[in-house]
This record gives sequence, C-alpha cells and structure tokens, in this order.
Amino acid sequence: MSILNQNLLTLDFWQDKVTYGKRIVPTGNIGCAALNITDEQINELTKLCQPLQEIIFMLGMSSMDVSMFPKAEESLLRIVRFLQNTEPFSFLDLATDEKELHRLFDEEHIENILAYIKAAQEVGAAAAFDEKYSHGVGVMKLIQVMSQLGDTILIYKQTMTAFAHALHDSKRTPDGYAAAFAEHFTDTDKLMLTDPSWMALSNTTMQYVSAVMPEKEIPQLVKRLHYVSFVGMFRSDLFEGLCVGHAPRKCPICGKWFLTTDARHTKYCGGLAPGDKLGRTCRQIGNLKGREQRELAGDHPIKAIYTRRMNTITQYLHRDTLDELTAKEMKRLAKDKMKRAIKEFAYAQGDYAKEMEQDALLKEARAKI
Repeated sequence: MSILNQNLLTLDFWQDKVTYGKRIVPTGNIGCAALNITDEQINELTKLCQPLQEIIFMLGMSSMDVSMFPKAEESLLRIVRFLQNTEPFSFLDLATDEKELHRLFDEEHIENILAYIKAAQEVGAAAAFDEKYSHGVGVMKLIQVMSQLGDTILIYKQTMTAFAHALHDSKRTPDGYAAAFAEHFTDTDKLMLTDPSWMALSNTTMQYVSAVMPEKEIPQLVKRLHYVSFVGMFRSDLFEGLCVGHAPRKCPICGKWFLTTDARHTKYCGGLAPGDKLGRTCRQIGNLKGREQRELAGDHPIKAIYTRRMNTITQYLHRDTLDELTAKEMKRLAKDKMKRAIKEFAYAQGDYAKEMEQDALLKEARAKI
C-alpha cells in the first residue's frame, strides 16, 4: 500500500539540492518550511498522535488491546489529511483515501499485526525481517513515526527558531552563517547527547545511491540519509543548507520563514500577501513599499530635483529677480509635480525633470497667474 511505502524520514542530498518524496528543492528548504508550522497546528497534531502513542505504550508493556486499532485508524487518517496540506510533508506523495487506511486495519491485517507483535516479543528484532510479517512491520513503523510527529516538531521549533532569528540578522554568506552558528551554539557539549535540549542525529544512517537528479538526465551519486526523528531530519537539512549558503529569513509582511539562496538581502517572500485584495505577493507589495520609502528619502532623485528648484526660487526671490506672487506659484507647482512623480512612476521617469527646470516652471507659473 502506498502509505506504507513512503520514506517519511529520508532525504537525498546532491550538491545544493535536496529531494524529499517527489519534490526537489534547494537544500535547507525542508527545515525552513518546518519553522512555519504554527503552535496551533502542533497542538492539534499532538492530540491526534495520542491514540498512536497509547499503542506504543501498550507494546512497551507487552500487551495489546485490539479495540485501540479503530482509534489508531482514525488518528492516522486525520494526520495524513493534515500532512497533505502542510509543507514540507506535502512534498510527499501522500494521496490516499479512507478505504486504503481502512484496509491497513481490516480483520486480516490486524491478525498479521498481532502475529508480528507476538513474534517480536518472542524472537526480538529478527521478526521484522520475516516476510510473512511484512504488513505488520509496515503498519507498526508507520504508527511509530506518526506518533512522534507533534512532539518532535515542537522540539525543533523550540530549539531552532531562536537560531533562525540569529541567522536572519547575520551576514548572509556561508562564513556569516558559520559565525552565527558558533555564537549561538557556544558550548560544544551541546552537540553531545548529554544535553537534552539538543537532539543529536543519533542512529541516523547514511548511504550513497544512484538517482536521477535535477539538471541531469543520467543518474548521479547522491547522499541518502535515513533519520529516526523528524526534528533530526529538519535540523540536518537546515544545516546542510547553511553549508552551501542557504538560510531562512522571515518575511516582514506575512511573518513566514522563506529560504534565501544567495548573499543578496532578499527581504520579502514570494507567497501571496495576506489580506491583499489584488492577490499580490509579499515581494510585489514589499517592492512598492521600498520604492515609496526610497522616494520619501531626502536624497532621492525626485526629492533632490524638488529641493534644488525650491532653493533656486528662493535665491531669485532674494535677488529681487522674481516677485513674491510668481515665486509662490512656482513653489506650489513644484510641490504638486513632486507629489505626482512619487505616485506615478512613468511621470517620474518621463516629463518630471523637464517640467521642473527653472525656465519651464517660471513660464507655467506666469501662465497660471
């Protein structure tokens, strides 16, 4: 069944790209996307995981209540629905329906699950390699992985959000990220298992496999990592991204984290801006705001032309080569033109400078008077 064939805790790394499921994205994208999972979503996931955790607990007590499987089925269904709509899990091919999940826990398959559990209690880990228990093994692995989902995402956000903010303010180069890392994780003991706040990549396995990667039509040698927890997978991807100059940045418009892949100070993400009736992206709105701020700056060309013209009018007035009525009208016209140039980009790039010349402004003012 497809739900059992998902590599939920596996990433393929190749140069500056990472593959998760069927999506190939810049390295660091997986860990960055996980930062955007909200506290409300984590609370919801934690509640959904409880029936699965109860099954794991019963296994630890060497007992199993068959009545728990319908609850586990409903829990898995709701978790999968959540994952289908949440990055980075939506990168996986989790297309499934209620019938498929129901088949995982039909009478025949429950018998296989129970048989596997009994065999595991009798012969240990060897039971997992017995082909006749393949369904039971698959379902129990799925339950174990899903049962930790809420807790591990919470650990990841608690330990990595502050570091992401440190990266946000750092020099956006691999050297800058390394400096931010060294400053944030000052004690090397944090990389050891002795510190519970730092979940080291324990039991993570790595292998090299041949796979067709982006920009190549022939198989490439890639580094495939298998993790035991989501927090380990997210952190590993985030750090791999830092090594190649990729880092998260928080968009000031929507508040979400997005990945930058070069040293440019990209400030806004490319997602849709919340509440914008025109359906514009944060980057589009940010560019407009940036332009307005630049145009309001005293040294902006639009403002510079206006300031220079106002000074010239004042000088002519003091030299008695311009009467007060004409000077007043010229200043009014100049201010109106400056405001128009700020609002209309085409005018600012076109006739604005020409109309603000002293002779042109004087001629227009006298015509108005």
